[in-house]
Amino acid sequence: MAKKNILKYIILGLLEKQELTGYDIKKIFEDEIGEFWRSNHSQIYPELRKLQEQKLISFRVEIVGNKLEKKYYTLMDDGKAKLNEWIFVPTPELLATKDEFILKLYFIDDKKDGKLEKMFEEQIMLHQEKLEHLKFRMQTIFASQKEKELNYGHYLILNHAINREEGYLLWLTDQYIYIEKNEEL
Repeated sequence: MAKKNILKYIILGLLEKQELTGYDIKKIFEDEIGEFWRSNHSQIYPELRKLQEQKLISFRVEIVGNKLEKKYYTLMDDGKAKLNEWIFVPTPELLATKDEFILKLYFIDDKKDGKLEKMFEEQIMLHQEKLEHLKFRMQTIFASQKEKELNYGHYLILNHAINREEGYLLWLTDQYIYIEKNEEL
C-alpha cells in the first residue's frame, strides 16, 4: 500500500484556519502538532511548493524591513475541497507508534538487568515533564469554554495527549516499583 502524504493535509488544515508563513507552520509543528505528528523543517517548504503547483494554496509576498520577503500562504477552494475529502475518508488502520524506549525494552532478556532502573527513571522524568507541559498548554489555550468550542478538535487531541501521558506514567511507575523490589513483572 502506498504511504499517504499526511503532511499535505496538515498544511491544508492549518491554512484553513489562517494565513501562515512557512516559519509559522514549522512553529506550529514544534508547539502543537508535534504532540501527535512529526515533520522536519526540510519537508515543509517543498510541500508548500507542491501544494502551490497543484493550485491548492496560493501565497502573497510581504516585504519585512528593507528587503526581507515573507511568503504568506492561504488555502484555495480546491485545497479546502481536498482537505474535506481527506477528513471524511475512513481511517481503518492503526499505525504502529515509534517508541524507542519500548523497542529497547523488547531486547532486554533479564528482569534483573541493571540498565532497567535507570531506563525507567529517565522515562518517568521525561513523561512527567511532558505531562506538565501538556497541562500548561491546556490551561493556556483553553482557559475559557469559548476557546474549547472554537477549537474543539484541538481541545480533544490535547485532552487525549494528557490522558495518554497519565496512562504511560502510571505504567512506567508500576514497572519501576517492581524493578526496584525485584519482583515478578
